[in-house]
Amino acid sequence: MKNIAIAFALILLSSLSANAQIIQPAKWNVSIDNKNVNVGETVTLKFTANIDAGWYLYSSDFDPDCGPVVATVSLTDSESYEAVGPLKALDPKSKMDEIFGCEVKYFKGKGEFEQTVKISSTVESITGSIDGQVCSDETGQCILVTEDFNLSVNVTGKTEDKSDNISEGINEQSEGNIAQSTGDDEINESQPQKYEITQPVNEENVGIDQSFIVGERDGLYVKDFPSFFTDDVKPEQENKGLLLFMVVAFLSGLVALLTPCVFPMIPMTVSFFTGKGSKSKAIRDAMIYGISIVAIYTVIGAALSPFMGPETANHLATEWLPNVIFFLVFLVFAISFFGAFDIVLPSSLVNVMDKKADKGGFLGPFFMAFTLALVSFSCTGPIVGSLLVESAGEIGIKPIAGMFAFGLAFAIPFTLFAIFPNWLSSLPKSGGWLNSVKVVLGFIELALAFKFLSVADQAFHWGLLDREIYLGIWIVIFTLMGFYLLGKIRLPHDSPMDKIGVGRFLFSIVTFWFVIYLIPGMFGAPLKALAGYLPPMHTHDFNLVGMIKGEEETGPDANVKYSDFLHLPHGLDGYFDYEQALAASRRENKPIFIDFTGHGCTNCREMEAVVWSDPRVLERLKEDYILLALYVDDKTELDKEEWYISAFDDKVKKTLGKQNADIQIQRANNNAQPNYILLDTDQHALVPPVGYDKDVENFIDFLDRGKKAFYEKK
Repeated sequence: MKNIAIAFALILLSSLSANAQIIQPAKWNVSIDNKNVNVGETVTLKFTANIDAGWYLYSSDFDPDCGPVVATVSLTDSESYEAVGPLKALDPKSKMDEIFGCEVKYFKGKGEFEQTVKISSTVESITGSIDGQVCSDETGQCILVTEDFNLSVNVTGKTEDKSDNISEGINEQSEGNIAQSTGDDEINESQPQKYEITQPVNEENVGIDQSFIVGERDGLYVKDFPSFFTDDVKPEQENKGLLLFMVVAFLSGLVALLTPCVFPMIPMTVSFFTGKGSKSKAIRDAMIYGISIVAIYTVIGAALSPFMGPETANHLATEWLPNVIFFLVFLVFAISFFGAFDIVLPSSLVNVMDKKADKGGFLGPFFMAFTLALVSFSCTGPIVGSLLVESAGEIGIKPIAGMFAFGLAFAIPFTLFAIFPNWLSSLPKSGGWLNSVKVVLGFIELALAFKFLSVADQAFHWGLLDREIYLGIWIVIFTLMGFYLLGKIRLPHDSPMDKIGVGRFLFSIVTFWFVIYLIPGMFGAPLKALAGYLPPMHTHDFNLVGMIKGEEETGPDANVKYSDFLHLPHGLDGYFDYEQALAASRRENKPIFIDFTGHGCTNCREMEAVVWSDPRVLERLKEDYILLALYVDDKTELDKEEWYISAFDDKVKKTLGKQNADIQIQRANNNAQPNYILLDTDQHALVPPVGYDKDVENFIDFLDRGKKAFYEKK
């Protein structure tokens, strides 16, 4: 959640990232509980996933039709052993997925699973693979992680009599007829052959571009795909999240200066420096004072940094208990800002620091800065607390950088006024307007507090904050805030007003405009500018807009491969096979829009709902591009003549998802979704690709630049 108490308004920020590298946020470790076993007994396979901070792995024990990919184990077909029961997840956590609208289970840090296997006859090893999906709420990426395993066992005893497993015509393997396995199998001369070829390999079984083929092994082609990128167009690595956060923290520090706990201290501080010694000494002490303020807040960030990393961000985003706690904390902050009480530190601590501030040398200005931080805590505490909650981000340096920027904004005015005391005459006089700033911040704190409660409500199924109830609360809060700005509401510490200033009047207009924007949401309007802040649409009981508008699904096209079970959103037409899309691109002389996506990719669905739904984006996708959606997690097993060996990992790609993932890894040097690439008819990228970015204007610019580059080439 982006909590910005600045300029008395909400600033909604999107995290922009594009990652052009192969990443492995989780690694599997597979073991067996007993390697010495008798025929007829069972063994337990243990699977442990070590998950990087900031990522989570979906479990195996929730509805697979919900959306995200559940963890699965595939054992190589064998009459010697069989799975007994489903894959068992050990103590996963639960959360409500806002995009898919259902409860899912997941692991953070470490995920553990067990699979019981019964041994039916003597066998030397148990082989197979385990698949899972890991996602990050911070980067918006989802990645499939797979691990093949080959576990040795020592089996004794006689083979069980299972006549139903004996079929006529079983013979020893012959050339061109090799036993089938279920996973992606590594080609290795030391391993037994596991590939079944039902017909000879020939050029008719290969796609339209023969240049991908670099060899043949065990009756299968080996494919090495060239990169989409050239020296002119390469992926860009960009992450503006930290810089934007520092800007927001800096501006928040400036806003904190306008609170009644801080603003009156400026002239008091200046008199502390200008009343002692020479001008040069005053300037020196003022500089030490400013540096000390920055250092104090930076140390606060550094002290909390180990606790505010990616794991904290994910914890805050998914668990109900911390969200309820933060709801209560923000509620207390808001009530304090309204004037019910002040949040202050112990007076003994403040007095100790104040006495030490009278010391000379370098310690005096330092303790003066410490006193400022303590005295102003009742006003700055909620703002700093909000920034620290937001700083639970993707890198440990974020809280340090945020507090540095906040302290810098806080220190600069004090330092400058201490150096140039004559500037004090230009400052407005303290008065009731300072308390008004504080109250407006209280309204904003109160509104944003309900976001935390909403997360807990969805996770625990309380049904307290359905979408229209949440919107109703916000409409009431900001309506009251507008009337407060107009002077129609007075709180305990407000001064009487005969008239209001122009700035206050203009801001009341902005507040009422925001209320009017919220009202259509009560009837089902998507309110895309607030995506991620509101409860999911499925919690809306009366969706009038959906009833009137609706979006009809187009039926399958017999000429489009896989259209019987794969679909594009918003009624868009396109392809799900790379070669078909390339042929259409050359036929219609249009560039290709590749959407590397997945059935279980939460952020892919969010991009489609927030960005693709924009009429300007839809128009460009329909008119300017050949659309190609490549699902990297689809489990559809292809005909055996379509299998091939990847030159990247030396494994057989048998399913549609494995082949699409291989294309993304080899050609786009990326394995995260969503990932969008624009190609010309020669299969070269037109512009650098983009990933998860909910800024519609950025996406439109991406499409327009690709179209321009395509026709400039022509």
